[in-house]
Amino acid sequence: MNSHRGISQQAAEAIRTLILEGGYAEGALLPSQRDLAERLGVSRTSLREALSGLASRGEVRVQAGKGVFVGKGQDARGAVPAAAVDWAFGAQASPGEIFQMRYGLEGYAAGLAVARTTPAVLDALAANVEALRVELRAGDFEAANRLDFEFHRRLIELSGNRVLLDLLGRSAEPFIESQKLPFVRRERVMETHAEHVRILRALERQSASAATRTMQEHIRRAAARIGVQFATPA
Repeated sequence: MNSHRGISQQAAEAIRTLILEGGYAEGALLPSQRDLAERLGVSRTSLREALSGLASRGEVRVQAGKGVFVGKGQDARGAVPAAAVDWAFGAQASPGEIFQMRYGLEGYAAGLAVARTTPAVLDALAANVEALRVELRAGDFEAANRLDFEFHRRLIELSGNRVLLDLLGRSAEPFIESQKLPFVRRERVMETHAEHVRILRALERQSASAATRTMQEHIRRAAARIGVQFATPA
């Protein structure tokens, strides 16, 4: 991938994030292209390429002389509706319930894990994160899902809480399946890698509060990518 195209793709992801976090509804007017280019730190050419790609998928509408509007290709959160995903564990729990459980337990576990991270552990986690990037780029989502699960499982192990680890063991199948769901948005799969990087950086800084926060944000964003929204503590 050439660097110019890479910048355009990064700008497209940033615009999706802006729509998601800004709560822009379908038909809403986004900031001007000049403002968007300045906010994202990209050239107007890269921005136009990013908008062109988003427009081709119906995610935005660019109207000359009027501006850029949120399109129908994604909902106000930039997500696939939850009803459209394949979920085999409805008798046990909904995807939303699984993500809520993960938000609370994994966020707490990530904070606890900080005290047990060693240079060797951090090196292994970094290798996992890099391998995830490679598999996502290659489009091998089965391999990526295994790496994703291993990253999360390792942090729960590092928490030292045997009850959390037992819960993971008994809920492993829906847990793993919930991690696959956000991959239905193929153009957004690299967000998983970026979020894992932020969690790793918090662990490297030995910040329990940052590890908890970045893990919870990762799970909230993953849920949002399939249209699952849930209330979180203020």
